[in-house]
Amino acid sequence: MLYHLFQWISQWVDLPGARLFQYISFRAGVAVILSLLISLVIGRRIINALRRMQIGETVRDLGLQGENLKAGTPTMGGIIIIAATLVPCLLLARLDNVYVLLMITATLWMGAIGFIDDYIKVFRKDKKGLKGIFKVLGQVGLGLIVGVTMLSSDEVVVRMEPEKAIQNGYKIEKYVYVKSSSGTYKELVHARAPITNVPFFKNNELDYSRLCSFLGDKSKWLVWPIFLFMTVFVIAAVSNGANLTDGLDGLAAGVSAIVIMSLGIMAFLSGNAVAADYLKILFLPHTGELVVFSACLLGGCIGFLWYNVFPARVFMGDTGSLMLGGNIAALAIVLRKELLIPILCGVFLVENLSVILQVWYFKRTKKKYGEGRRIFKMAPLHHHFQKEGYHEVTISIRFWIVQILLAVLAVITLKIR
Repeated sequence: MLYHLFQWISQWVDLPGARLFQYISFRAGVAVILSLLISLVIGRRIINALRRMQIGETVRDLGLQGENLKAGTPTMGGIIIIAATLVPCLLLARLDNVYVLLMITATLWMGAIGFIDDYIKVFRKDKKGLKGIFKVLGQVGLGLIVGVTMLSSDEVVVRMEPEKAIQNGYKIEKYVYVKSSSGTYKELVHARAPITNVPFFKNNELDYSRLCSFLGDKSKWLVWPIFLFMTVFVIAAVSNGANLTDGLDGLAAGVSAIVIMSLGIMAFLSGNAVAADYLKILFLPHTGELVVFSACLLGGCIGFLWYNVFPARVFMGDTGSLMLGGNIAALAIVLRKELLIPILCGVFLVENLSVILQVWYFKRTKKKYGEGRRIFKMAPLHHHFQKEGYHEVTISIRFWIVQILLAVLAVITLKIR
């Protein structure tokens, strides 16, 4: 909003400092500070309001250390992150950018699903919350929105050589002329292409249509279902992983903040022609605005941590965890980094796998021996370490450290071939 306002004012008046809002780096820096301050200021008020409404956490007796102390702690605190993200985003991001609009939609969409789930748990006293089928339908819905937009929007393009676009049958949206280091101009195109980055490989690009190239011309028609399946799968996996990770004070918010910072760096590199050319990664026009959105989401997470670290004064609930997971997945997809998810979101992946393995092994041994056995003392994995006697602060911080290592590895894969 401010970008458009100052751009309009600059047409009539030479206002000092107005041009600063043209720079993504400036707006991203302001966005972090503003979202952090908003979350700190409104956080206390929202927590007090939740207490007055008696929106507290109901704790099941799982035999975990200190779990009874959490009873009655306000939940649904994800509202703090959502507000602290959307307000500075609406003020500082370009609202005519398809990527920004897509991320705002993802925030509201997954936040609404999480809010309904928390509402059922708190007000209807149903610990199961929203039925699983409705959660899945919500995740599928967001996946379809992201996937269809990626495949159909004329603003979602990749810059490449004209010959490459013509050879692969990509739809060319625009011809551009780029000045090279030698001073000559080179003709390039902006094309709609169903391609993504593949880590660790030379010329690290994957065309989804090649997955079924053995079908000949029919492979072009199968791009849509393959890509839509991928978007739905990634969004469901990451949002569920974030939801499972939200079991200790500060764990999910801290891990999410690290992942979001990494995605913000990738957005800057992918949206900058010079950086993308140096790293030999896909240059994605218009994705630079996602740096501003990532900054808003990052500030909201860090501000929420002020109230969520041990001993937590508020829990994010599904309102926050599903929203964070959905946003992280959507960011990775639009930045064509979805194949980096196993590394970038390694903590979420391990938490997911621990539950899947625990359930599978229990059912298998029950069928074979007549009684179920367990791989872990308790799933998700962070509860296993609690059962081992580790304090939740120790577990959370060590998970943060592991996530930092994974995030650094994910970023440097952009250069590793």
